[in-house]
Amino acid sequence: MKFNLKAVLLLTCLPVAVHAGALDERFASYQEKGVDSFDPENGQAIWQQQVRHAKSGKARSCSDCHGDDLSEPGKHVKTGKSIQPMARSVNPQRLTDGKKIEKWFKRNCKWTWGRRCTAQEKSDLLSFLQQL
Repeated sequence: MKFNLKAVLLLTCLPVAVHAGALDERFASYQEKGVDSFDPENGQAIWQQQVRHAKSGKARSCSDCHGDDLSEPGKHVKTGKSIQPMARSVNPQRLTDGKKIEKWFKRNCKWTWGRRCTAQEKSDLLSFLQQL
């Protein structure tokens, strides 16, 4: 049986390439909106920060649903729905689709903070999450 070495190498590197492409695309988009630095430490602080929701008045954070150990599944505090781990080390599908990244930022920022995330917040959060 013959193998095409280029095809084998391409297929084994594809998940990494897709992942890098989606993140590079998002970071480039945020730079177009004026973001000039990506700070993973700030992203971690944002992740853990308790913010009083504008409408409900309840304090919420990303870790309320996703947990503190991002290699473990989370659980939505309102619906009880299971949330797959955020860490790519245990969930390689995380952060591989730019449209999904934006969809979940839109939904989760609004639910957690009662507003959309800024481009700076998104870039810092992604720079934190991509390390996991």
